[in-house]
Amino acid sequence: MGLHRGRRREYGRERDCERGRRHAREHTRAYDRGRRSGAGPGAGAGAGARAEQEQDQASLRRREAAALLGEFRRTAVLLPLGEDGSPLTAEFGGIRWIYAFSDEAALARFAIARSEGAREWAYERVLGARLLDAAIPAMSEPYGVALDVGSEGEGALFPPVRGIVPDGAAMDAEDDAPKDVRETPDGNGELAR
Repeated sequence: MGLHRGRRREYGRERDCERGRRHAREHTRAYDRGRRSGAGPGAGAGAGARAEQEQDQASLRRREAAALLGEFRRTAVLLPLGEDGSPLTAEFGGIRWIYAFSDEAALARFAIARSEGAREWAYERVLGARLLDAAIPAMSEPYGVALDVGSEGEGALFPPVRGIVPDGAAMDAEDDAPKDVRETPDGNGELAR
């Protein structure tokens, strides 16, 4: 009888082992299917990590953009003037863009890119904050600033949106106030004349 029990136990272990192997195969197949589809065991942790990484990258980009905007606001930039003495502009995407340059070298690269490097360029030096807070709101249509156009990898665009220009000049501002009321820098409304 002892032998019989031994075999039974051995058979039971073999059966348990077979069940274990079958379970392991099924689990492995399910895991592989989940990995291919982006779901399944362990996929939630990876998706959560990816989402967190994307949030971190978006947060970093926002901080970099805020730093660039702050630097632009504190810096005097060069505005090339057209023949009529007004700042040189261009239209792109339904927005007029005022050309601004961080220094004469950037303006020279722009002139060369336009094949106008031989002519003399008249320009005004304006503080970036004055351009965004005073000049753009005085325009009759949406204007943004194109900084260092023609300088490969160094340019930046400051579109006419909230957070960059005053709300009254922003394209994305909510129309809570009547059209004839503009925001002033101190936040009080004043009637446009």
